Amino acid sequence: ELVLKVRIQTPTLRENDFIEIELDRQELTYQELLRVSCRELGVNPEHVQKIRKLPNTMLRKDKDVARLQDFQELELVLTVSDKNLLFRVPTLSEQSGYNKKASELTY
Repeated sequence: ELVLKVRIQTPTLRENDFIEIELDRQELTYQELLRVSCRELGVNPEHVQKIRKLPNTMLRKDKDVARLQDFQELELVLTVSDKNLLFRVPTLSEQSGYNKKASELTY
């Protein structure tokens, strides 16, 4: 697994911590990075304008993602400024730690 640090680019927030995400090294693609980052941060992928490798490099393609190393810091730059439109509530099955079999209890 490749471990990356990701956050949403929001210069107005006082606290803007990174979260760590894991990507399978066999699936290092731009789309997979976008999918996992958005799922973990609760962001709609349609609102992501670009992914920036800090401090100042835009990721554009699969080869850029393949060159990433453990614990590199990335930011999702969003297109919409209205916070209420950016974040979506993940479905129960998308949430970390969700156990589908445990949710299907029979009495």
